[in-house]
Amino acid sequence: MPEGDTVFRAADKLRTALVGKTLTRCDVRVPKFATVDLTGDVVDEVLSRGKHLFIRVGTASIHSHLKMDGAWLLDGQIRRVPVHKVRIILETDDSRAAGIDLGVLEILERQHDMAAVAHLGPDLLGDDWEPRIAAANLVTDPDRPLAETLLDQRVMAGVGNVYANELCFVSGRLPSSPVSTVKDPLRIVQRARDMLWLNRSRINRTTTGNTRAGSDLWVYGRVGRPCRRCGTAIESDRARVTGTDRISFWCPNCQR
Repeated sequence: MPEGDTVFRAADKLRTALVGKTLTRCDVRVPKFATVDLTGDVVDEVLSRGKHLFIRVGTASIHSHLKMDGAWLLDGQIRRVPVHKVRIILETDDSRAAGIDLGVLEILERQHDMAAVAHLGPDLLGDDWEPRIAAANLVTDPDRPLAETLLDQRVMAGVGNVYANELCFVSGRLPSSPVSTVKDPLRIVQRARDMLWLNRSRINRTTTGNTRAGSDLWVYGRVGRPCRRCGTAIESDRARVTGTDRISFWCPNCQR
């Protein structure tokens, strides 16, 4: 599932494949930007900001957001993807990249591209990370459910549903618990930073410290299975993440 660490890795591989090279093909398959052709321009920079990704080419910036199902693929990976899922193709003399099922794809003016993410809180994997600002953002609405607040990118940029559930577990709070029940907001945002930072270069995400399949997460996706701490069966519900279309997982004994 695409979260801040997923986008960070996508930016890294695109940076290796494209930066410093001239585009020999630019095929944008979104009606609003279908006439945009950046062929002949040099890719100068690729950067991530939370769950957003920017590819700066000449005076333009290709802005994408993976949403739930999107991905950026390279070379041989692209051949296995149905044509109707491809939103953009970028080629150089020796590389090929494609954006697949991107939730957002737009071509912006490079000098103003950061306006698209001006609303975001501190980036958990960015140079602007500032835990005290994130902690202050977290407690702005003390009655708001914790999981919902953690998913709000205006609080801090990069947390998705996997990390929101895992952070609720390690903090001992139900996803539906109000933020006011969190005793140490600074600790939970620093824990979020640690989780994403340790997984930024790892395909198989882990929050337990164990990378083996089936042992990598505390509660996410483990409904009905025993809690790793106390053995109580993990529960699950969509209603626990108020105002979102996300499913939540929790241990009814360890999280109160």
